[in-house]
Amino acid sequence: MKSLLVGLLLLSPAVMAVQTCYTGVTETTPATRFTVSVDGTVSDSATGLMWQTCSYGQGYDVATNSCINSAVKVNWQEALRAAVNDRTGAYTDWQVPNNKELASILEHSCVTPSINQSVFLGNKSENYWTNTSGIADKTSAWVYTFGRGFNSLHAKESSVYLRLVRYEK
Repeated sequence: MKSLLVGLLLLSPAVMAVQTCYTGVTETTPATRFTVSVDGTVSDSATGLMWQTCSYGQGYDVATNSCINSAVKVNWQEALRAAVNDRTGAYTDWQVPNNKELASILEHSCVTPSINQSVFLGNKSENYWTNTSGIADKTSAWVYTFGRGFNSLHAKESSVYLRLVRYEK
């Protein structure tokens, strides 16, 4: 019985990671604002930005409209290198988003995760890197947690998820 209880407790975060959206709160990222492409990219008509459909490390499977493989946590320097080397959608100009760019895809009417799950797939309710360094502490950079949509500073050596962006227009 004790091992069953421990097993259930270990599984409970995955079970509890169901997105909750609140009625009466205006959507900040309605699906109509985005165009999802078969090449694993999402275009945002409000900002002119193009995003990866899936979290970094995952690939987009158009047949199942889902992400394959596992999202990868990287430190800040690895995130910057990953952007330079990424070829999602055959584009060569991917970047780590700045603080304002990543904030532009937060869905404030939902939590766990705070992102439009019909548009952005493979989400983690955890931290995602921005390229914005801390002002007082250059060894830290800003992250957004898609659990609740908050931002905070994290040491650049931390292992954090990533979603890359590029300027489409």
